[in-house]
Amino acid sequence: MSEDCRTPKDEPEGSSLSRRDLGVLAAGAAVAASAPAAAALRVMEMDVEVQTPDGDCDAVFVHPVGRAPAGGWPAVLVWTDLMGLRPVFRQMASRLAAEGYAVLVPNPHYRKGRAPIPAGPVNWADPADRAKLMELRSALTPEATARDAIACFAWLDGQSLVDPGKGAGVQGYCMGGPMSFLAAAALPDRVVAVGSFHGGGLVTAAADSPHRLIARTRAEFLVAIAEDDDQKEPQAKEALRAAFRASGRPAEVEVYAGARHGWCVPGSAVYNPEAAERAWSALLALYRRRLT
Repeated sequence: MSEDCRTPKDEPEGSSLSRRDLGVLAAGAAVAASAPAAAALRVMEMDVEVQTPDGDCDAVFVHPVGRAPAGGWPAVLVWTDLMGLRPVFRQMASRLAAEGYAVLVPNPHYRKGRAPIPAGPVNWADPADRAKLMELRSALTPEATARDAIACFAWLDGQSLVDPGKGAGVQGYCMGGPMSFLAAAALPDRVVAVGSFHGGGLVTAAADSPHRLIARTRAEFLVAIAEDDDQKEPQAKEALRAAFRASGRPAEVEVYAGARHGWCVPGSAVYNPEAAERAWSALLALYRRRLT
């Protein structure tokens, strides 16, 4: 991540540790180079603590710098993939904030410690590493995710820079996809837009499968599916579409041809810039429609 400028101003309520005043290009060339220069706002990034029923959650909060619209900026909660809060998600949050949003990215594994978790390289092919990752994932039960989502939005809505009267968005990657569905179901009066990118486990046989929660939400959905995920579970997209139709929720469900699981996260081995930019544009279009 590029070096940034620190400023002593505009500490939001409840924040702590470092504060960073960034231009969108300083957020990292991989994610910022394609952002429209004319539309990009300067942003400030800071490390914060969110109090949850399960303990203090470390997170990053990024918001535009300068005059806010009447009432403040719309709020967006970002769930990471299984590898957790790390520099690339800070960069992605900065790019999103530069479009006019107040963005919170929590460490999903805060119950195990502060980010980065997992620390260091991880080899999915190594059974020991894989077992450690699955242990991390198992702690993120639907009930824990709902508690975290409620706490994160309570924190966001307590910031003077955030307008709680505007609709909020939730987006997630890999495991963050189903977590975004859960957040929308836990906060139906708050979350009006959901983005899932190569989400894993959106359709299961369980009674609390994410696709069965759609009827509890009041959101519009964007579900971007990796081609290899679709090949493994070709029925999942139809189950999602049927659930959206039955609940009357507007949704775009698309399989991204040529995109592999994880394609939206810059720096990953399967990052697909062209497909990632198309998914990003679809996300921004959703937020511009709904987060008002």
